[in-house]
Amino acid sequence: MAAGSEAGGPRDPTPGQQLRALFYALPPGESSFHSLEEVPDYVEKSIPFFITFIGLEFAVSWIQKRKLSGRINDGISSLSLGILSRLPDVLFRSVDLISYIYVWNNYRLFELPWDSPWTWYLTLLGVDFAYYCFHRISHEVNIIWAAHQVHHSSEDYNLFTALRQSVLQKYTSWMFNLPMALFIPPSVFAVHLQFNLLYQFWIHTEVITKLGPLEWILNTPSHHRVHHGRNPYCIDKNYGGTLIIWDRIFGTFEAEDAKVVYGLTHPVNSFDPIMLQLRPLAHIWNTFWATPGFCNKLSVIFKGPGWGPGKPRLGLPEEIPVITGKEVPFNPIVPAYLNCYAVVHFAVIVDLYTELLASVTVLSQGTVLLRIGFIILSLASFGLLMENKSKAGILEIIRCLVFIGIYKLGYFRSQFSFLGYAYEVLFSLCAAFWGIQIIKRITSFKDKRH
Repeated sequence: MAAGSEAGGPRDPTPGQQLRALFYALPPGESSFHSLEEVPDYVEKSIPFFITFIGLEFAVSWIQKRKLSGRINDGISSLSLGILSRLPDVLFRSVDLISYIYVWNNYRLFELPWDSPWTWYLTLLGVDFAYYCFHRISHEVNIIWAAHQVHHSSEDYNLFTALRQSVLQKYTSWMFNLPMALFIPPSVFAVHLQFNLLYQFWIHTEVITKLGPLEWILNTPSHHRVHHGRNPYCIDKNYGGTLIIWDRIFGTFEAEDAKVVYGLTHPVNSFDPIMLQLRPLAHIWNTFWATPGFCNKLSVIFKGPGWGPGKPRLGLPEEIPVITGKEVPFNPIVPAYLNCYAVVHFAVIVDLYTELLASVTVLSQGTVLLRIGFIILSLASFGLLMENKSKAGILEIIRCLVFIGIYKLGYFRSQFSFLGYAYEVLFSLCAAFWGIQIIKRITSFKDKRH
């Protein structure tokens, strides 16, 4: 009997099913649902597995290379971008589903059976092909690349990078799925939309080399390492989500060869999640107004990020910076205590974010917005701390005092009631610490002037 043979609320998958969902290994009989309301939130329920696999990757990397697979600053930046990308979903249903349901309700041509294995496998192919099309266009159209580049901005390649997502990307990707809404039920689509995303988590790693014959069909860590490379041979290659067959068919496949150097061809050199989201848009805005001619201005928006007047649509390959092997990732020197501070406070934000997800249906809209605002403030502050910016201290005092106030008023709470008092003490001490640091800085500045 199919998993959703009876109507009802979301079906909680077992831990074993959730683990297999990460690898797209749940068969139709365990992941078919009659109604959209029954479909589990596989992504949210994967959070414990994300943490477990990140820890496992660190351990394996240490055993293999005697070094960890990531850095604290880049890891916090990736996780911050991941949380930021999910915050709009706290307020309203995903635009992917809203648009899909609208087309299904008003324009569907016919209805495939939701409990048929053929529908399930057809949807797997449809969702993955739609992802390939979107992913390719997101690299070839500048305004869409401005959103997608967030995912490529890390100069590390690990499971943290998989969680590094754009807030804006979902507002351009939804349209590629709409043809399926003409005949595939929303409940089937919602499952595969999540599976396609989850599958791409584990391929963001260097600890897995090659997977033998699977390399011919599936997107693998090796194939996806190429996609994240800024080497000239890696640019605009391997767009597939779950399957690599689309790249082989349409000529965008490239096998891993020379050592891959990760990140953007022109690194942004920032850990600030807000800056990483908005800087590319500001660059397009400035380029738009600086470029003469109406048609050229449109080309700034709709041609490739490497385009310029007189150049091909995607730019000139010879203008891609050459990789020397001496590239050094952006890594500002930060005192050890600041790294520890950032890790502890980020863990607090993860706790508050997880509690928000669990209780959002019973909270007032004002409380939800207040919590989201504080989370955004915190993530921005962590970015400044990781860059050791002088204004980070002022922002931290404000953040700590705001937390104490709204926690006392009952607008915040931890998943773990016993941590309530500990949080008050922690944020009070931190506010005092940053106050002392700022007083010292002001005093030192006055002494230098005299």
